[in-house]
Amino acid sequence: MDPVRRLRLSIAALLVVIALGTLGYSLIEDWAAFDALYMTVITLATVGFKEVHELSPEGKVFTIVLIICGTGIIAYTLSCLLQFTLEGQLRKILGRKKLESRISKLRNHYIICGFGRIGHLVCREFQSRPTPFVIVEKDPHHIERIDREGYLFVEGDATDDETLLAAGIDHAKGLITAVTSDTDNVYITLTARGLNPKLFILARAGEEGSEKKLMRAGASKVISPYTIGANRMAQAILRPSVVDFIEIATASEHLELQIEEIAIAADSVLAGKNLIDSGVRQSMGIIIVGIKQTDGQMIFNPPPNKVIEPDSVLIILGQRKSISQLEKIAGGGRQ
Repeated sequence: MDPVRRLRLSIAALLVVIALGTLGYSLIEDWAAFDALYMTVITLATVGFKEVHELSPEGKVFTIVLIICGTGIIAYTLSCLLQFTLEGQLRKILGRKKLESRISKLRNHYIICGFGRIGHLVCREFQSRPTPFVIVEKDPHHIERIDREGYLFVEGDATDDETLLAAGIDHAKGLITAVTSDTDNVYITLTARGLNPKLFILARAGEEGSEKKLMRAGASKVISPYTIGANRMAQAILRPSVVDFIEIATASEHLELQIEEIAIAADSVLAGKNLIDSGVRQSMGIIIVGIKQTDGQMIFNPPPNKVIEPDSVLIILGQRKSISQLEKIAGGGRQ
């Protein structure tokens, strides 16, 4: 039986025994209700106090039965309470140790600070890829939800060094700070940048003017959900077909067509070839939307004679199967 249910049943049985004992003394000895309750409690507790009043032979027999039945129920209730406490604590400790062990083994993962509406959607998108990530959250209600959904998490304040270190910031690839307070986002950015100078930090900005503060604090990129949402709503009216196309190409549930970015490894067979010789367009049916050069320059709709440089990034549009094939080729010795 479930420990919680056993504990509830044992407490209910104990209350029933106390009620029956009180009723029994009231009927047998004709005592007041409070005296009967007091006698029942000291009898079950076996404290050895003197009887409230002299007992009749029938009252003594009733007391013997009450002690035999009541002490057994009390012992059972205490054992259920002890089992519930120990099992719950032990399960919590073992679960936390297992969670910490899994987090310590992560490499090149992302740390998501805040599991509100934005953070939850980011986690769901990462999970669908899948992309390794750890959540940092201090709200107990959000912690319960994270635990139910099976995500890796660290409970604590993301502005504290110890919390981010527990989330593996030393080995992380990036950090997303998506808490509702811009002030907290600034502090988290400062803390994260100090612990890992090479970390990619994506920060959420809520209020106008917060972007500059976050960039000064060390954010690699700042995004305002309100600005993006407003722009998306306007485009849905002005350019509805374009918005529909983007939704199809970027939504994770649409596997027939996706926009993806693929990094070209230095030892890939594609490195050093131009687009027409690589056969990406002809044999795989993939459209090269753009190329991000190693110096950060973005080339849109590159010509066929454009050479694919090592460590550059291809922005492509195609089917999931073709994208997976290109990822293997582009990875070179990493595959």
